This record gives sequence, structure tokens and C-alpha cells, in this order.
Amino acid sequence: MQHNGAVHLHGKGRKERVLPLWKHTSAAVRAWMRTLPTEPTQALLPNRFGQAMSRSGVEERLQRAVSAATSGCPSLRDRNVSPHVVRHSTAMALLQSGVDLAVIALWLGHKDVSTTHQYLEADLAMKERALATLQPPETKAPRYSPKADVLAFLDSL
Repeated sequence: MQHNGAVHLHGKGRKERVLPLWKHTSAAVRAWMRTLPTEPTQALLPNRFGQAMSRSGVEERLQRAVSAATSGCPSLRDRNVSPHVVRHSTAMALLQSGVDLAVIALWLGHKDVSTTHQYLEADLAMKERALATLQPPETKAPRYSPKADVLAFLDSL
């Protein structure tokens, strides 16, 4: 963690990502860091052995947080909350806030914006807003005119 309001993350595929933090989040992270050993390689969120948390460790901590939050928000009980869901939800919130897809791709650590485009599916609210910007087509359906043999067949019934 640098003291300029950004955090360095090592994610899937050993990719490093640098993510900005709000000032109050940065202050909370600095306060937390004062409780940790002052080693240059110290993980921000260590496991019980002081090492960087594994993917399964992150998943387990998230499940504990979801369980604790369920008492105040019972609808969480029936939801599947995973690190991937949090990542996807964050990306969707950025997209809905008008953040450019290229910026979201950088945020997610995608090398190609097309990966991000496939990853982010527009939700119903976004689709409805897009539809509201369009005018319905002003074409009239052509009147059906049956051929004489069809009319003759119908008359014979």
C-alpha cells in the first residue's frame, strides 16, 4: 500500500493491479497497517501465519462477512456472494455510473477491452434507459390481401 491513496493487488495469474482508494478508506488502511509488523513484504490482509491470504482464505472471510451481515439484511441469506460476484457488481456499478469501458478494463486488469465487454452484461435498467433514448419505428404494417384462390377456398367452406 502506498500512502498516495492507492493499493497494489496481486491477483489471478499473478497480475498486479493498482487501485485507487477514497481518502477515508486510505486512512483506515493506514491505521490498520500500524497494527501489523513493519516488514516491507507484509501482506495487508494476512492469514493466521502472517502470509498473504489465499483465494480460498479470501472466499472464507467474505462468507463470514456475508453471514454477519445477514442479520441486518436477510435477503443475503439466499444469495451467492463470492469474490467474483463482488468484482462483477463493482464493474457494473462503474458502468452504470458512466465510467468508460476502457477504464473498467484497466480496473479489472483486462488486457483487452473486448474481454471486459464480454464480461459485463447490461442489466435490465441499462437496457430500459437505452430503449428510452430511441423512437419507436413509424412503419405501418401492410394490410393483408389474400389471393383469389384463398378467397375461393374460404367461400367453399
